[in-house]
Amino acid sequence: MRYANTDPELMDLVRRFVTPGRRYMRLGGSSLRLSGPERDTFMRELVQAAGEITPAELGILFEGGWRERKTASWLVAVAGRTEFRSRIGELLLASGGPYRGAFCIALATFGTSADADLVCRYLDRYLPQPDLVWDQTEVLSTLLHLDAVLGTERAAPYLAAGGLWQQWAEATPNTVRDPREYQQVVDQLCSFASECAELFARMETRH
Repeated sequence: MRYANTDPELMDLVRRFVTPGRRYMRLGGSSLRLSGPERDTFMRELVQAAGEITPAELGILFEGGWRERKTASWLVAVAGRTEFRSRIGELLLASGGPYRGAFCIALATFGTSADADLVCRYLDRYLPQPDLVWDQTEVLSTLLHLDAVLGTERAAPYLAAGGLWQQWAEATPNTVRDPREYQQVVDQLCSFASECAELFARMETRH
């Protein structure tokens, strides 16, 4: 991992792409609370950043901490840079840190069976470990979203009676949200990301 406070190259990227307007704080659930001109400005600046950053610079951000990785994931989602799919999958599976939701949104925005494969790999590894209360709910909600997009039922075995989800949820009382309810949040975040992606495509066409 690279650290911005000791890495001038990473610090430059943080100043350019991560911290302007506290971007890293507003990505995710906070973006859903924006409205009117504030929302339009945030979207436009996010789309502009997604167009300006290079693949090499994104690779450096993914080597940084959670703020850098969260921001990079959203920039990748907006620009549709599916070449980062495997990298995001690796980071999701490695876990550890409060930025897995951004990985999920990027994979959900890509919206293919390959992305569902990566989500399932996470669930297969971490649902059998009830001592690790991380983002299992959000990841399973992402699989539900992908099922809806792809017309598949890959979440069904996890949610079946006596399945991995029930086993994990029963072993982690008072910490679990219903993945079917949280899917609504994933749907809204993906809708926001898709709206940004459409704006990105229009701006790229003009160039």
